[in-house]
Amino acid sequence: MNTQPVENLELRALEQRNQLHRTAMELRSEVQAKIAATREKLDIPRNARQHMLGASVVLGLVGLLSGYGFAGMFTRN
Repeated sequence: MNTQPVENLELRALEQRNQLHRTAMELRSEVQAKIAATREKLDIPRNARQHMLGASVVLGLVGLLSGYGFAGMFTRN
């Protein structure tokens, strides 16, 4: 029996194991990057600061129209 094939198999197993470790590390880093990007995208205080003017205008118009409608219920035509 020749020991050469066993050594080749051990070498292949070692290479495959190292490749699996590298792939797992790459996947882990990609997932962590996606999680960080999603957290940044869904950050409520940051989004509120970025869209403050638009939100203020919309809420102001809603308040104005609600007040106008509410006052209209108590006034005579």
